[in-house]
Amino acid sequence: MQEANLAFFQEFYANVTLYTVAEEASVAVPEPALEAVEPVVAPAPKAEVVAAPVPVTPAPAPAPAAPAASLNRLPSLSQLKTPPAPAVPVSTPPPTPAVPVSPVSAAPAPPVRTAPPLTETPFTTLGSNPNGLLILVRMDPVLFQRLPRNFFLNNLLKAIRLVMEDVVLINVESHLPVALSTLRQKLAGKQIIAFGKNLLDVAVHKTQLYEPVLLVGDAAYLPAAEIELIEEDNSRKKLLWQAMQRMFLS
Repeated sequence: MQEANLAFFQEFYANVTLYTVAEEASVAVPEPALEAVEPVVAPAPKAEVVAAPVPVTPAPAPAPAAPAASLNRLPSLSQLKTPPAPAVPVSTPPPTPAVPVSPVSAAPAPPVRTAPPLTETPFTTLGSNPNGLLILVRMDPVLFQRLPRNFFLNNLLKAIRLVMEDVVLINVESHLPVALSTLRQKLAGKQIIAFGKNLLDVAVHKTQLYEPVLLVGDAAYLPAAEIELIEEDNSRKKLLWQAMQRMFLS
């Protein structure tokens, strides 16, 4: 078969020399070079560690059981010793410097308030006193200066046959009454008419309005309401007039 093909190709390629390769000839293929292989060294066997034997201590023999009676007995207090407490260092504070103390003087006792004696009760007067008739009032000083011209008071004095110049008007300038002894000493009063309350010391709690009384030393005294009240009340005017008749015209 190969020869026939060769003849065909010789004829086709007349001027080309063809070579025939023998079938049996084998082409030598170079073998690859073997790489150097390192020798494998087997690992040395590990040395086994053997633990040293632990000495075994024999367990102590159990103590003999105590009697049942001793189990319920509490230990004696003498056997219980409390350890002493550790000593704590005590720091001493520095001494406090002495502060000079000034001597304290005794506080003065508060003054004891005492009412002034009634003999010192202030009052002002208007008029002369030839017949010893005194008229006591307590009012504003300005109104007191107008009292001698009071229409009601002038008519009242005429009813007992007196005029304003025959009497002394006294204005008590305090809430305290005036002393009867002062009026006797300074004004020689024998008959007194008081228009208001709490005007004469000896007659404060012993008299009633429109009731004339005889005081110590034969001084006639007649208490009445304030003049401005009597001026506007006819019933008070009647009571005052009846009392003055008993005191001056009887």
